[in-house]
Amino acid sequence: MTRPSLALTAYLAASRGIPLVAPTLLARRLARGKELPDRWREKLGEASLPRPSGPVVWLHAVGLGEVLALRGLIGAMAEQSETEFLVTSTTRGSAEVLAPNLPPRCRHQFLPLDAPAYLGRFLDHWRPSLSIWAEQDLWPGAVHAADARGIPLALVNARMNADAYARRRRWASLYADLLSRFRLITAQDGGTADHLQALGAKGVRVSGSLKAAAPPLAADPRALAAAREALIGQRPVLLASSHPEDEFVTLAAIRALDARPLLILAPRDPARGAEIAARVAEHGLTSTRRSLGEGPSGDVWIADTLGEMGLWYRLCPITLVGGTFGPTEGHNPWEPAALGSAILHGPRTANFAGDFRALHQVSAARQVMPDSLAPALTEDHSAMAARAKSTSDAARHSLRPLARELLALGGLA
Repeated sequence: MTRPSLALTAYLAASRGIPLVAPTLLARRLARGKELPDRWREKLGEASLPRPSGPVVWLHAVGLGEVLALRGLIGAMAEQSETEFLVTSTTRGSAEVLAPNLPPRCRHQFLPLDAPAYLGRFLDHWRPSLSIWAEQDLWPGAVHAADARGIPLALVNARMNADAYARRRRWASLYADLLSRFRLITAQDGGTADHLQALGAKGVRVSGSLKAAAPPLAADPRALAAAREALIGQRPVLLASSHPEDEFVTLAAIRALDARPLLILAPRDPARGAEIAARVAEHGLTSTRRSLGEGPSGDVWIADTLGEMGLWYRLCPITLVGGTFGPTEGHNPWEPAALGSAILHGPRTANFAGDFRALHQVSAARQVMPDSLAPALTEDHSAMAARAKSTSDAARHSLRPLARELLALGGLA
């Protein structure tokens, strides 16, 4: 283990005060519905599941999208070993959506808050043989605690744009210390690799995005059958994963069509269902809400539920990827690609620039503007959808070398 820098030493000293406030803060989050009532104590390092026998690989990602992206890598590692897997994250939504999408021999826990006492309990219980961190969420205490126990560390699927780099550069000595502890680092793109190396990382490799290789999202078979029955004889179906800016553009496009498809609006924040229904009415359209048990009888079916995107991608031959008409700057296009739904998107894709670029290189996605969306909805995009699915399938097979290298790093090959 490398001796901690002054910056990390100061952080670790300060983190010893976290238990003084943690229970109160978590209780407040629980009261607001931001923590699961039966699992919030996991954030105090108290495991709610038994440790399996045999070696355990621990993977961490901060939230929903990052956690789901790890599934392909876990699957590739599971194919090559008998290892068990522990995935940690920090958000309630990530736990709820991952539950029906867990890969083989995998379980989920919340990452403890970054205090030595909590991390000690966590590591004493799980005793991982390898610690894999994803994207850009590094918790200094957890990284140091794993390294101090001789647990090999890897950072995969790293992503760091210019703004994120500028924020981390203010703490350059801390990040240099943390990054020096990782034995393997892969980045999604060259810009991220450059930023990590400027912060002190060594030997960063560009390997592309793990999101491309994630397996299809699951769907409840009974819910899928019921939805398909409800849609029999209906007009064509369009899915839009949405923020307010996307909804404005999409509703205007639907209203402009003589033969309107059924629009399934899946808001990124399901709590916005009532707000969206009011917006639909302002456009002179009718809507129903799935969260209220209503079926698809209007112009718009508002899918204001959590964890059902696998269902909607299977039902809809076309998906308008959300966040691409506003400051969100896009969401993951590989989720519809994996299930054969054609990908349309707006001009703002900075968060997934490399992913959209890869799809455009094989003519597997199409950019639309507000004035070109309506005519695009009337076209046949089945060939584009097939190319997207084929690209996603190929990406899953490409993970085997990285999976083998990670297993070897943990002495599990």
